[in-house]
Amino acid sequence: MKILVTGGAGFIGSNVVDGFISAGHDVVIVDNLFTGKLENINTKAKLYVMDVRSDELHKVFEIERPDVVDHHAAQMSVPASVNDPHFDAQVNVLGAVNILQCAVKYGTKKILFASTGGAIYGEADVIPTPETYLGNPLSPYAITKRTTELYLHFYASHYGLKYTVLRYANVYGPRQVPHAEAGVVSIFMEKIISGGIPTVYHYDESPEGMTRDYCCVKDIVRANIMALTAGDFEIINISSGIETSTMHLYRTVLESLRERGTAKDPKFDTPHKGPARAGDIRRSCLDNSKAAKSLNWQPEYDLKKGIAVTVDRFNFGLHKIT
Repeated sequence: MKILVTGGAGFIGSNVVDGFISAGHDVVIVDNLFTGKLENINTKAKLYVMDVRSDELHKVFEIERPDVVDHHAAQMSVPASVNDPHFDAQVNVLGAVNILQCAVKYGTKKILFASTGGAIYGEADVIPTPETYLGNPLSPYAITKRTTELYLHFYASHYGLKYTVLRYANVYGPRQVPHAEAGVVSIFMEKIISGGIPTVYHYDESPEGMTRDYCCVKDIVRANIMALTAGDFEIINISSGIETSTMHLYRTVLESLRERGTAKDPKFDTPHKGPARAGDIRRSCLDNSKAAKSLNWQPEYDLKKGIAVTVDRFNFGLHKIT
C-alpha cells in the first residue's frame, strides 16, 4: 500500500519509514526539516519538504493518493510547549486538522497517529496506566495530543475515516537527537562521550529521579507496521510496561558505554542533580496489554538490549575520552 509519513525525516518517523519500506510498502514523506534530517531519509521514499500546516499539502494528497497516513510530525518538547503554547497548538492541532481534511478529500482509508502516553495521563494514580484511565494532562503538548485524538474520533464518526492511535512511552534508539526531555538517552550518551557530566532531574522526594517507561524505537516500528491492518478505531499504549528511574537509565547507559571501552573515568559515576522542570511528571509507566490483544504486539527489546543497539549506532569516531 502507499503510506504517507509526516515527520518521516525525524527520529521515530524515519525509523518507521525504513520499516514500512522493508515490509514492501510505497512510502511518501512530508517533512519541513525543522528538526528532521536529510541523512535520515530512506532513498526509496519520496520526499516533499513541506510543513503539515501548509495550504499546499492538499496538492501532495492529490498527487499521491495515500492509502494510509502515519502522522508523526509534531512539536514534541514538553518544556517548549509550556514556553510557547501558541506555536505548540498551531503545529500539533492545526497541522493535524489540515492532514485530516486532506485525507477525507482524497480518499485516505486510515490514519495512524503518534500520540503520547505519559504526558496525556499526567500524574496517574494507576501504575502501569491503561488506556481507559482518564488522565489530567499537565502540559500544552499533552493537551494538543489529546485534542488530536478527539478530532480523530470526530472524523471517524462523521466521515468513516479509520484510525489507530498509538500512545508511545518514552522512545529511544538510533537517530535520536540529544535535545529536550524526550531525548534523554541520547543526551546522556553525547554528554558522557564528550567528557561532560549529565544532569538527572529530580523531585526532592525521589533520589533515583523521576520514573518513565522506555521503549526502543525498534519496537515502535513493529507496532506501526501491525497497526496498518489492525487496531481500527482504538487507542493503544505502546510501551515496555516497565517503570524505570532516571538514575537506573543513566547507569544502564554508562554500563553499556564502558562495555565498549569508553567512559571509564569514575567521575561519571555520579551525575549532577537538577530540579524537576515545568511539565515534568513524577512517575510514568504504561500498561501495554491491549497492544498484545489488538495488534498482536509485545516489546522485544528490554532496556539493556535497546541501549546496546543505540550505543552501537553512535559515532564514537567524533569523540575521544577514557
